[in-house]
Amino acid sequence: MKTRFTRALTLAAVGLLVSTSMASAQLRFWTIEEQPDRLAKQQEMAKAFEEKTGTAVEVIPVTESELGTRATAAYAAGDLPDVIYLTLQYVLPWSEAGILDTEANNEVIRDLGADTFAPAALSMADFDGETAAVPSDGWTQMVLYRKDLFDEAGLEAPNSYANIQKALEKLHNPPEMYGFVAATKIDDNFMSQVLEHVLLANGATPVAKDGSVGFDKAKLVEALEFYKSIAKASPPGDLYWKQSREVYFAGQAAMIIWSPFILDELAGLRDSAPPTINDDPTSGELASKTGIVTRLTGPSNPDGAAWGDINYFGITNDADTDAAEEFVKFSMDEGYTNTLSIAPEGKFPVRRGTAEDPKKFTKAWATLPVGVDRKKPLSELYDPAVIDEIVSGLETANRWGVAEGQLAKASRIINSQIINTLVREYIDGERDASATADLINEEIAAVE
Repeated sequence: MKTRFTRALTLAAVGLLVSTSMASAQLRFWTIEEQPDRLAKQQEMAKAFEEKTGTAVEVIPVTESELGTRATAAYAAGDLPDVIYLTLQYVLPWSEAGILDTEANNEVIRDLGADTFAPAALSMADFDGETAAVPSDGWTQMVLYRKDLFDEAGLEAPNSYANIQKALEKLHNPPEMYGFVAATKIDDNFMSQVLEHVLLANGATPVAKDGSVGFDKAKLVEALEFYKSIAKASPPGDLYWKQSREVYFAGQAAMIIWSPFILDELAGLRDSAPPTINDDPTSGELASKTGIVTRLTGPSNPDGAAWGDINYFGITNDADTDAAEEFVKFSMDEGYTNTLSIAPEGKFPVRRGTAEDPKKFTKAWATLPVGVDRKKPLSELYDPAVIDEIVSGLETANRWGVAEGQLAKASRIINSQIINTLVREYIDGERDASATADLINEEIAAVE
């Protein structure tokens, strides 16, 4: 790598040359956060870095759907940017392809302190013992529940299959109150994410490290039976994110599974999606009555899991390595609160703090304003226990195929919608759980 060779020569000469080189450098930074307000925040951070170091940073927006093809073309031309803000799906494939400088990214983690990061965010990027990219932020699916109703009924938080089923027995009273609003619309990605969250909670995954395909049948059957129980406690019809939110916002559902992007809407800060539990669309009443669970457990997986999505900073193999490392470290330290402020409700801090202040960034994140038509910090909207639960979900965040190095194969299985279709048929009574598990394993094995 020319950048490593250049750095070695520079360090072998005189230390002064390093700072001189960095001061005259200009970095190119690709980001998928291309909305105007988000882009402006990243440009502010780049300017702050330039003022500190003398190194200019050109912030270049790239549409997320085009990121893969653009990076591949730039790599072939030897013209990659210095740093890319990328999603989890690219980390391991780009490491294998040579797009990412895994050594440089791992060095940043080491300098910042690996123990200051959420372990799951690091393990998802593990590549031959190195952390192939630097975790920036993430979010997990959440079980939102009416804590006031749970408390009145003497119920425990819905953090397990068993606790959810106990709550269904006491709280499901349609049409006034549905126990759950499960995802049942097979052609909507929301059902895929919710199903994966539920199956991960029981340790059920469709791929193995050797590339073989197939769920552990016993774990899958348990998960199917649980999913059918929450679907039967849901309103009729093809349900996806829209109905899930609407029914809960109307005060007619005890539990739903949703992403954290609901948090500002739940608190009455977005006029296009107001809570309707009372006559005031700006009311925070429903938020005050809501509890949150991120780590869900099943009977075969007492440690539980949470479906998570992590974003990363990746230094590339065409980078000005020293300057790029300094930029990423700045973005994850002095500039980290700015990084998170781009969209706090969906950017949980995967770096909790520093060695000196272990909760520095978590505390700062909770004070960042969220909302669209009105803005308030999460710390004013939700109790400290809820904030802690939101952030702790990243400790056990997971995705099918990540730990096995088979994310691409798992993604093809998900996108085929075979699991969605067969689960819906099972819910509708077309076959029992055992036969459905067998058919799922048979059909996903044929996915190319």
